[in-house]
Amino acid sequence: MSLGQCSFTPVTDVGIGAIELYFPQNFVEQSDLEEYNNVSRGKYTIGLGQQQMGFCSDNEDIVSISLTVLRQLLETYKIPLDSIGCLVVGTETMIDKSKSVKTALMDLFPNNSDIEGVDIKNACFGGAQALLHAVDWVTVNHPVDKKNAIVVIADIAIYEDGPARCTGGAGAIAFLVCPDATIPIDRRFSACHMKNTWDFFKPIKSTASEYPEVDGSLSLASYLEAVRSCYTHFTSKVLRHTSGIDGLNSFDAIFLHSPFTKMVQKGLAVMAYTDSCLRHKDQNGNGVENRLDENDRAGMTKMIELSAEVWKNKTDPHLVFNRRIGNMYTPSLFAQLLAYLASEERFITDERNLLFFAYGSGLASAIFPGRVRPTANLAKIREVARHCIKRLDSRQRFSAEEFTETLKRREEFLHSNDFPKTPSESTLFPNTYFLNSIDKKYRRTYSLHEEPIIVQNGNGIHH
Repeated sequence: MSLGQCSFTPVTDVGIGAIELYFPQNFVEQSDLEEYNNVSRGKYTIGLGQQQMGFCSDNEDIVSISLTVLRQLLETYKIPLDSIGCLVVGTETMIDKSKSVKTALMDLFPNNSDIEGVDIKNACFGGAQALLHAVDWVTVNHPVDKKNAIVVIADIAIYEDGPARCTGGAGAIAFLVCPDATIPIDRRFSACHMKNTWDFFKPIKSTASEYPEVDGSLSLASYLEAVRSCYTHFTSKVLRHTSGIDGLNSFDAIFLHSPFTKMVQKGLAVMAYTDSCLRHKDQNGNGVENRLDENDRAGMTKMIELSAEVWKNKTDPHLVFNRRIGNMYTPSLFAQLLAYLASEERFITDERNLLFFAYGSGLASAIFPGRVRPTANLAKIREVARHCIKRLDSRQRFSAEEFTETLKRREEFLHSNDFPKTPSESTLFPNTYFLNSIDKKYRRTYSLHEEPIIVQNGNGIHH
């Protein structure tokens, strides 16, 4: 029998079977930054809709936070290491122009080298593409060898001193992707909007620079255009192949990529208005042309007003991590899923329908549906989600001055030419990986911090 003639039983309900979230222990209040930056009160807290911002000191990087969240996933759910056949990383945080973050994560699989996958990069969209890739991989490969996939999405968002710095953040999420999943992802109806733009990018000016180039107004316009185009493509695809859906009424929760939560509200407003226009056709069967313009202030205000109920019930309640950690880049979309699972919503007997909008500058975007199923693993996932929310209150608050000094120290560490480079100590959660040193060839080593520590910070003692 040739390999081409082999037959295998197809798998169903491929998607997220387990989830973990990591965020740094350090945070700063956005209200403190407003005062420190001498901007109007409410500019960040009301204008952007942000409450707090998490950040990393110089002893954490993209590899350390990815190692941390992956180890948490493996241990929390007791995942056998030999059950994994694919590991994909979605990130835009680059510390090497050749070597992938995924290769470093292989240290956690000492006796299993048969694990496919590398890093996927396109701004904040890389995480969604990594998840979709893993779903495809499991769909094809699990029938052959019963192997599952893991997705790690992680980023450290840092901006140079200036108006964009308040929109930073940091975090990492890890998924187990498997058949019969608690949260299946329906690949059949995913729809994309891809375009060449220069709204946000990171040119290689210096290998040590972490700061992007940002065109704020273009970025907002590109995001809203992507929402409208993706939702239009998605609706068209659903109508071509099914009896249709009742628009956004078909979904119990709607998640959108969150640079800051006010942008999510605007994105949802455009989606809801587009939905209304597509569902109300004229007598010739043509869609009603949009009468409101999302790039016009009055038009956007009206769209927000029209979408108030959808926002209140299906999106706003699930932005707790986004408000309190900030823009985690690739994890920002999926942190909302975790908050939704932690809510008091009852998932005991009925399935829930979800809609995801992913966006990455440059640009790449997609919409895809998912479900929450009342599987045996749902209770464990919800327990993890609730623990993550509680952990927000265990973080260490830094003043705006200490925050600024920490980022300055991080920048100086990365630009230093004194080798080996050893980062300063800073507060860490227990069971967190941290950067030990960088040698003269820029090779990095890491260690696991297992116990709470009290360390001396340049501006005070933090517990």
